[in-house]
Amino acid sequence: MIELFGRDATDQDQKWESVINDQECPFTHKRCYKVRKSEPEISIGTCTVSFGKPPSPIMICPSRLLDRGQIFMDCMHLLTLHEPGNELHLIPEVKIPGGNVDYFLASTKNGKVVDFVGIELQTLDTTGSVWPERQRVVERLGIKTDDPAVTLNKAFGMNWKMTAKTILVQMHHKASTFEHVNRKLVLVIQNEFLDYMRKEFKFDHFHEPTSISDTVHMHAYGLKDPVDGHRALGLASRISTDVSGIGAALDVQAETRVEFQAIVSALEAKISDSTRFSPFSATEAVQNASPDAAE
Repeated sequence: MIELFGRDATDQDQKWESVINDQECPFTHKRCYKVRKSEPEISIGTCTVSFGKPPSPIMICPSRLLDRGQIFMDCMHLLTLHEPGNELHLIPEVKIPGGNVDYFLASTKNGKVVDFVGIELQTLDTTGSVWPERQRVVERLGIKTDDPAVTLNKAFGMNWKMTAKTILVQMHHKASTFEHVNRKLVLVIQNEFLDYMRKEFKFDHFHEPTSISDTVHMHAYGLKDPVDGHRALGLASRISTDVSGIGAALDVQAETRVEFQAIVSALEAKISDSTRFSPFSATEAVQNASPDAAE
């Protein structure tokens, strides 16, 4: 395990007992929503694990991608109708045909939406339980657990194929909506996950560098080396395509569409002071916008 509650799990200078007792996610500033099914009062706090040969840090929690609000600032160039003086709003969990979109970054003027970009977050799903490894890490950090799980040899794995297929199908359903209204949809993932999809699916028709005319953009991030116990998120690569391109990757045909005004109405109904987003107050905006999955 590489990170526990957002901290470098090898950093002996952390006050780990306090970190584990507080159970706070440093990226949402709320309680970590990943809880044990058998003990829901306990947050697991596993953000990033070491996996593969050679081992790489693999993010397994979407909240990890919220670090410093960087992913949202990296989408601002896709708000092509945004003008100086417009307000930015970060709005979570908006339902459209095809499913919910994790976030919308919207440009507004006088309370009216003039432009928006949809943003989806996807990290790797695991197979098996990470709890035994989590407890072993806690003990290596000097905290006694008295948990028999520490001795279990059961290993967890990465569900690469199912995670990739599921998110690509979801993106295909939602992208047809965005293409119909001439707006952009961004999938935020880890660079290692993008590398896997390039190998397992048909991606040779994607544009790299990206094309602003494309509907679907994929922003892939990596984790930098730790500084003061924190691994910063850094943009590693960007590719783009249209709905047909996503369909070609999956060998399916486009489906869902919705009118522009339907999305605008859903966004304007959720706009408030708490959704106002500024690059200079990204942490506060993310905190206000993050859905509280623990509740």
